[in-house]
Amino acid sequence: MVQPPEQCKPSAMRRKATCSRHRQAVVPAGEGGYAACDFRNEPRPTQMPAKPFDDFRSLLAALPPADDAAGARVRALFAKADKPNESLGRVEDIAAWIAAWSGRAPPAINRPLVAIFAGNHGAVRHGISPRRVAATANEVELCAAGGAAINQVCIANDLGLKVFDLALDIPTGDITEEAALDERGCAATMAFGMEAVAGGADLLCLGDLGVGNSTIAAALCAALFGGKGTDWVGPGSGADAATMARKAEVVDRALAFHGSGLGDPLEALRRVGGREFAAICGAILAARMEKIPVLLDGFVATAAAAVLHAASPGTLDHCLLAGLSPEPGHAKAAERLGLRPLLDFGISHGEGVGAALAAGIVKAAALTSSGMAMAVRL
Repeated sequence: MVQPPEQCKPSAMRRKATCSRHRQAVVPAGEGGYAACDFRNEPRPTQMPAKPFDDFRSLLAALPPADDAAGARVRALFAKADKPNESLGRVEDIAAWIAAWSGRAPPAINRPLVAIFAGNHGAVRHGISPRRVAATANEVELCAAGGAAINQVCIANDLGLKVFDLALDIPTGDITEEAALDERGCAATMAFGMEAVAGGADLLCLGDLGVGNSTIAAALCAALFGGKGTDWVGPGSGADAATMARKAEVVDRALAFHGSGLGDPLEALRRVGGREFAAICGAILAARMEKIPVLLDGFVATAAAAVLHAASPGTLDHCLLAGLSPEPGHAKAAERLGLRPLLDFGISHGEGVGAALAAGIVKAAALTSSGMAMAVRL
């Protein structure tokens, strides 16, 4: 596994006690948590043995496959059960998917985790959101206090929760006139995202927080899939017509500024993405290496996942899409990636709420499989 630099390793955490048996924690910036990892003003060595993205390119070229035998055992158990063939529909598919990507048949979900990555963006200065930048930090604080929607869903479904503050006081570069991150900073943030599973998990739900990041997701999708701003932007957190026009203009300006530099998916990530996007990419890769199935929540997580899919099409096979947000770009991206949502609740809230709700279904699918397997063996 790619190891994050020392300054990017999480250690200090603020915790909120809840009635869930799983821990809820916020990993703050600094104090042993995430450092901005912006190396643009540091002197560079005259010789570098490898480029920062090289470790990730190597990972993408050598991803572990599914345990197809485990998935087949689960399907065989359902076939033997005293019920009509395939009568449980997608529940059977989900159970087989968990088994294939965890390597356990029948499957079990004992340590589910929601990981939320929070970042801020320099492009917000162009008026692309009706909310102030400070709202991102406020939402992180609400999670820390246990008062956010995600805290309650995690309690209801008995899920662990980690919220990662990715240097909210240092927005990324304005993508209309510079790269969001340099390569070293982006690679370090990806490596930090891999730390989400460091404490152990057997289901990873990925979400985000970040004012203006639906515009960044639109820019990233346009870079990866083609099109212009109006093809990908949506209302986000309540944008009016004028704000929508500014969002589209920011996407178009970013595409024009970065031009051919967007041809490589990881370059697109660092140029028109952001810290939460990079961290989500790292978390998806770490989960794959550790045999942890993943639930993606929202437009931002889907756009981040699209980077990995563009780099290596099989990278998302261990991922399911929790649900579709009302963002029109989200449905387009999901279709391009071949992701079919588990839920259709019209959730645009962020915080990983959709994935946390879908986790209840995934847990139920695992229990259905294991419980019915016990009956078959009797």
